[in-house]
Amino acid sequence: MRDATTSPNQGAERRQRAASGGSDRRSPGWRELGAGRIVAALALVAAMALGSALLWIGVPFGLLLLASRLQEGANPSMGPYVLILVALPASMIVIGKILAALDRRFSRVTGYDPNDRPIPAPWHKSMRGERGSLRKRTVLDVVMIASVTLAGAAFAVWFFLLAHPGLPNA
Repeated sequence: MRDATTSPNQGAERRQRAASGGSDRRSPGWRELGAGRIVAALALVAAMALGSALLWIGVPFGLLLLASRLQEGANPSMGPYVLILVALPASMIVIGKILAALDRRFSRVTGYDPNDRPIPAPWHKSMRGERGSLRKRTVLDVVMIASVTLAGAAFAVWFFLLAHPGLPNA
């Protein structure tokens, strides 16, 4: 028995959407978001980019600088080493959690859900085909890949072009 809110073709429409790969929910497009949400989304992406640069470049250099300031004289002590061994992973975990929270906030602001897609049945997949990931790439994934690439390129430029060649006092 049908109620007044369902149409007679609703089941057929849902089957057609499922067959074509669509879903009942759709992420809104950029034009549908409005100016305020677009600005908020861009600010969140900028914050993720800044946080990822801090994660890969700022924290390690900052801790090395702090450890070098704590070191007194030419004889090494354990204090700076322990500081780096403890603070580096701890600060990277904290920044990683902050970046994940920013990514979740971006998803709420824009309505983007990376997991909002139908998962094909196993018998529809090719046995020879590549095994794909079950989740889509998020904005944080793209920002982190870009930041790691830029950090690696910056290191390569410094190492091959700007670093002083040879050994000290040679």
